[in-house]
Amino acid sequence: MTKFMDPTAAKIVLAAQRGDSIHRIATKIGVSYSWVYDWIDRLDDADIISNTDAGIQVVDHEMRQQYAEMMAALYRREAISRSSTYVIPHFAGMEFAYTEIDAAYVWTHGGYQVARDHDDYPVFIAVHDRDVERWIAFFERFGIETTINERPDASDVDGAVHYVLFPKTDGIDAAWVDGNPVIPLDDAVEQLLENRPAYEPALEIIADEHDMDIDASHHGTQR
Repeated sequence: MTKFMDPTAAKIVLAAQRGDSIHRIATKIGVSYSWVYDWIDRLDDADIISNTDAGIQVVDHEMRQQYAEMMAALYRREAISRSSTYVIPHFAGMEFAYTEIDAAYVWTHGGYQVARDHDDYPVFIAVHDRDVERWIAFFERFGIETTINERPDASDVDGAVHYVLFPKTDGIDAAWVDGNPVIPLDDAVEQLLENRPAYEPALEIIADEHDMDIDASHHGTQR
């Protein structure tokens, strides 16, 4: 089975949720569809996953755990890239959605960044309140720090990448954009309007791409 101890195979198995399509998995991990398709064929033949008409599901959970340990060890050895920053949360097996700055980042297809750089790159995700401790433990395995509800000062965290968790007790609504779960567009726009001067370029991109008439005076959106 050592031939299956491959980072791409690991990413596929870790990111796969029951019912995912090959395309969704490919976009989650940022790997070409053809390469993911080839690996899924091999993983299916090895009974690590099952590729059915209802989608992909993991069947060998012991192998999944081995993949989790392998990827955590690999990521701990070097600085995490921006692309990996948006792949790692998919490995947790828990529901989440990008919010705040990352709602703008995802809904503009990476076209807008604000108040982040290579030395200080917080990532903002909404999570279920019941999962907070599991998220903290998950990121610790990758050597990544987390805070709750508030962005820390860069000098207070180790490493450039860190995650800011926003616990939710009333469920998480998410849309899928470019392989990433993100808060719904109307909710994202409402957040951006609360700090419109910082997000004006993002609002312009969203208004243009999604044909939205954004009314600042009402802090809402009209279609």
